[in-house]
This record gives sequence, structure tokens and C-alpha cells, in this order.
Amino acid sequence: MSGVFLLYIITLAKNIAIAFFMRWILRVIQIIYCIYAFSLFALLTLIAFPLVMLSLLLGYHRGGNLIYIICKYWAATWFLLIGVRHKEIFESPHDTNKQWVFVANHISYMDIPPIVLMAPQPIRILGKYESSKIPIFGWIYRAAVIMVDRSNAETRAQSFRALKTALNRGISIFLFPEGTFNMQENQPLKNFYDGAFRLAIETGTPIKPMILPDTIDRLHFSSLFTLTPGICRVIFLEEVTVTGLSAEDIPHLRDKVYSIMDQALRKYRRYPS
Repeated sequence: MSGVFLLYIITLAKNIAIAFFMRWILRVIQIIYCIYAFSLFALLTLIAFPLVMLSLLLGYHRGGNLIYIICKYWAATWFLLIGVRHKEIFESPHDTNKQWVFVANHISYMDIPPIVLMAPQPIRILGKYESSKIPIFGWIYRAAVIMVDRSNAETRAQSFRALKTALNRGISIFLFPEGTFNMQENQPLKNFYDGAFRLAIETGTPIKPMILPDTIDRLHFSSLFTLTPGICRVIFLEEVTVTGLSAEDIPHLRDKVYSIMDQALRKYRRYPS
């Protein structure tokens, strides 16, 4: 009996040691993969940089449209070389000839590449001012996005006017209505700001909700060394019209879009009920 028990203990210890060793090996492989992936990111950014700067010679709007085409090729190349597969799913028809106020959940630094890949029509993203401070990438960022500093009321107003100008020029807008990362992994969404919905109502532009259910699996917000290959889906949801709405309807519109996105995220990911 004691011999059988001893054999059981030895086998158990062996299995634990093997499991620990395999986790260690997999972690080393992931770190090497992350270094490879972000080295490629830096290299592709350096290649894109002079093209982006030349595009600015065409003017803010024409040049901006060309910058998004450059960024689209940049993102597609990076995804291909690091083993991430971009996939678009349409839960309702999507008219690429219409202007939209696109809104999506925000949970990862990986949210941006799928956005520039998904839009065949001209688009501008509302981005945080802080990201413009990243060396080299920050120059491209400033050229491509409409920046907002949420701590400054004057720059918020300037950003809102720039968004309306873009819409008046036939360019769609993309915003994260949560404003910042949702770090509550047991909840699909944070509370929404009103800006996207006020913009849609004031310009009469329909809202196209989207969700990015996989970006947190590709790159968790906790560390750059959590990057993994795999699928990265963009889910286009049903259009929300704003015809006949006024400023008084902003809370109702915001809650309606929130509900649509919340239900979709619960459909494509598992969250506690």
C-alpha cells in the first residue's frame, strides 16, 4: 500500500513539474513573439512615416484620406506578419456610400488596427491627445486623427467643431463613447459620454454601432507582453437613425445605442449574468 502511495506522489510531482515547465516554455515563446511583433510595428511605422508626411502636402482633408489608405496597408501587413486575422461580420446591411458616426467599445490598444482596416469610406477617428506623445508614431497619429484633451474644455470644443467639419465634407467619424479603456472585465461596457450622440443629432448623421469582441484576447490592456495571434472580428450592428431628434433626446439615444452594443457583446463574448 505504501509503495502504491509513493508511486502516486512521484507521478503527481512529475506531472506538476512538466506542467510548470511547459507554462514557462510557452511564456518565453510568447515574450519572443511579442518582441518580434512590436519590432515589426516599429519598422512598419518608420516605413509609413515619410509617406504620411508627403500626404500632408495634399492638404488636411485630401491628405488625411490618403493617410488612412496608407494606415490600412500598414495594419493589413502587420496583421499578416504576426498571424492576426481580420474578419468583418454584418448583422445588418452596411451602406459604404453613406456617412456615419461609428461607435465601438474600447478595451485594448489593439482596437485601432481593425478600425483602419474596416472602413472603405473616408473616416476620421477621435483620439486621445496623450497618444500623440509617442515618438514617430505620434506624428502619424496627429496627422490621422482628430485629437481631444478631455481635461480641457476649450480643446473639447475645438475637437467637436473639427468633427462637424469632417462630416460636412463627406467624411465619416469614429468615436469610442466610453472615452477610455473599459477595465471592468465582468461588464461589457462603461458608461457612455454624450458627445457622439450630440454630434449625430446636430449633423443629422445616422449612428452605426460596432463591437470589437476579440481585441482584448489579442492584446490585454494589462501588458504589451500579452499579445497573441488569432482572429480579430469587427461586428457591424443595426443602424440607429437620428431623424427628428433634438438635444432633449440625447439620453434616450445614448441608452438605446448602449443597449444594442451591450447585447451584442454578451452574444459574442461570455460575461457574468
